[in-house]
Formats: sequence, structure tokens, C-alpha cells
Amino acid sequence: MTTERRTPASGPQDATQATPRETVGARESVAEGVRTAIGSDPQTADGRRPVAWLRITAPPSWQVTPSGHSWCVCGHDQRAIGRAAVVLLVQVHAEHRAVCLLLNPLEGSAAA
Repeated sequence: MTTERRTPASGPQDATQATPRETVGARESVAEGVRTAIGSDPQTADGRRPVAWLRITAPPSWQVTPSGHSWCVCGHDQRAIGRAAVVLLVQVHAEHRAVCLLLNPLEGSAAA
């Protein structure tokens, strides 16, 4: 086994860096008026925001058991597994939406 001596000329050397290219303006492939970055929703705010959700997973096969999840910002959180339980969960979710103080705040003289 022979060993080769490294000299400064044959040893590791720094890689040469490419000179940075000057970039001015937008890319040519971008059409004028097209947004290129994902930003906030451009629609005007109308004061609405999601408060209560109902998610039901019911595969098209009758052999698979459906499930559901109902939750609200106020802390309401229920889950159901099985057809009858999911139907009941839908009813409970509708009842909760009718009485939740985040969805139906007390106003005026009704609050007193």
C-alpha cells in the first residue's frame, strides 16, 4: 500500500464562487396583475368567523362505520361512532348552535 503525500497544490482547495447575477424587476414569466405570493385573503372582512364545526365521515360503503366530530370555540366537543350516534350528534350540534353564546350573544334588554 502506497501513501501519497499531499502538497498544497494537490490538496483540497476552496471552491470558486459564482458571481451573483444582477436581478432587476419581476420575472418575465409572471403576467401583469397576477399575485405571486400567498398573502391574506383579499376579500373584505365582513365580521364573520367560524365558531362551530361539524365533520362527518361517511364512506360510500355500507360496511364501513361512519363517524362524526362536533366542536366549538366555546369548548363544546363531542365525537360519535356509528350510524345512530352520528345522527344524534347532528341533532346535538344543531341544538348547540341554537344556544351557544358565541353564536347567539345576548343583546339589549335580553342580557339584563
